Amino acid sequence: MSEKFRGLEEISIRNLGVIESAEIAFKAGLNVLTGETGAGKTMVLTALSLILGGKSDSEKVRTGAERMLASGRFVISESLLPSLDELGAEVESGSILISRTVTSDGKSRIHVGGAPTTASRVAQMAADLVEVHAQSSTNRLTKPTFIRSTLDAFGRHENVATEVAELYAQHQEMAARISQLRNDQANREREIVRLTEFMKAFNLILPKEGEPSEIESELIRLNSVDELQQAVSSALNFVDTEDFSVTSALVNAKRSLDHVSGKDILLDELAQKFGDSLYEFQEALGAIYRYLSALDADPSRLEYLQERKSSINSLIKKYGEGSDRDAAFAEIIIRAQESASRISDLEGGEGRIVDLEIDLHKIFDQLRRRATHLGALRKATALELQGKISQELHALAMPHSSIIVDVLSATGLTISEYSTHGLDEVALLFTSHEGAAPGVIAKVASGGELSRVMLAIEVVLASVNPVATYIFDEVDSGVGGKAAVEVGRRLRELAQEAQVIVVTHLAQVAVWADHHLVVRKSEGGTVSISDVIPLNAEERSVEIARMLSGQEESATAREHARELLEMVHESVIS
Repeated sequence: MSEKFRGLEEISIRNLGVIESAEIAFKAGLNVLTGETGAGKTMVLTALSLILGGKSDSEKVRTGAERMLASGRFVISESLLPSLDELGAEVESGSILISRTVTSDGKSRIHVGGAPTTASRVAQMAADLVEVHAQSSTNRLTKPTFIRSTLDAFGRHENVATEVAELYAQHQEMAARISQLRNDQANREREIVRLTEFMKAFNLILPKEGEPSEIESELIRLNSVDELQQAVSSALNFVDTEDFSVTSALVNAKRSLDHVSGKDILLDELAQKFGDSLYEFQEALGAIYRYLSALDADPSRLEYLQERKSSINSLIKKYGEGSDRDAAFAEIIIRAQESASRISDLEGGEGRIVDLEIDLHKIFDQLRRRATHLGALRKATALELQGKISQELHALAMPHSSIIVDVLSATGLTISEYSTHGLDEVALLFTSHEGAAPGVIAKVASGGELSRVMLAIEVVLASVNPVATYIFDEVDSGVGGKAAVEVGRRLRELAQEAQVIVVTHLAQVAVWADHHLVVRKSEGGTVSISDVIPLNAEERSVEIARMLSGQEESATAREHARELLEMVHESVIS
């Protein structure tokens, strides 16, 4: 585990399913969450899914409650800071708070660092925060895209794959351009006149992207100057007059607190918060005064904007397509960006087509060379990757299993053989015992085997490209005994590279935890803050015994629990 912890610090949940309220703190290493069936363990993962932009479901709101809330605090890497700055999110000491509310009537809101945003935007960020592993995650093993991206990530040649994708896109765009130009040759003169007239009308105005909404916003402000001045002046009169000043009163209050500074730590902390709030108030008040002094009716500016709005509306009316005014304007901007090259193409005639076809052949040659190189990299990497995955499977009590990462490459002689991924089709083949012919993994592997294959892949990938937090639910599905012990051991090893959170019902997995939490329902069938408990050594022994036998007081189960915990202790220190 790296010295600087990155991952999920805590989750707070209110009114989600059986959970009335819960606050769960997670730590570096392997965090294990256990509890009886129906106690709410899965609701924790449901909360995390909501936090990370998953689909909201009003049916999950606790009966009788108006809304549910789920929030998570993540310690993040610096690579996320630019996108968070773009959102206007507040980052505190390297951590970010993501919160999600869902009302009983289905309305959903999500905030990142206090800034409102969309669930889809958060879902894009989630890939850099958490890798969630549920039983359904094994479906990815059947998808060529997942296998291909795993191969590229392990071989660290995503940059070559990106280059191939860009060259393929360039080829498709150039081919479409040539095809369009050939079709337009018959009406060449008429098309040149049409485009030239459009560009002349566009250049007379030279509208900018997003300008209509900016004009509308400024017009509303200029048309409301008197009302705005009255409202702002009235607000300032409430807090700052000749007879009374809120600022002066607050400054005097701060001075009174400063007189006893150093005599009580608690009061010093409160005084510090008071001082910070006073500073923010003074800053805001100053900004409001500056706003008022800059507020100007400016009739000439109002007239200019009205004329500008009228000109842009005329352009949209004449050249826009569709009933959506904003979409029509955006399309006009794009058309203007493309029209100059279209006119140049048409004026060039057949000679221009020949020039573009030469460029097309050059792009194809580059694409063929880079895609062939990428295929060679993938085949070499596939041998190493399948060896490491198979090695992990042997350690997961599957000694005779093996994985084949099968890479099939087309000849690359014609463009129809290419895709955005290059020339290669990638598949994952599996055999569970020696002598058996490898088959497509989805058809020949059991549920328990699929779970262990996914775990093996994560362990291998974590060594080259670790995610901050891995979360596993039902990774132990279909396994038990020695296999379950080895699943726990591998989760513990993965936790040396990243934070790992596991929801499990198997004692053989839970004993490997660095941090063990148990979820318990109250007699009323709910989970509250006091019902999510971090366990000490003695409490862990009791919980492990319960997981083994269903009976906390069973002497045999207690003894077995101690044996398992001692086995883990000896394994860790050896």
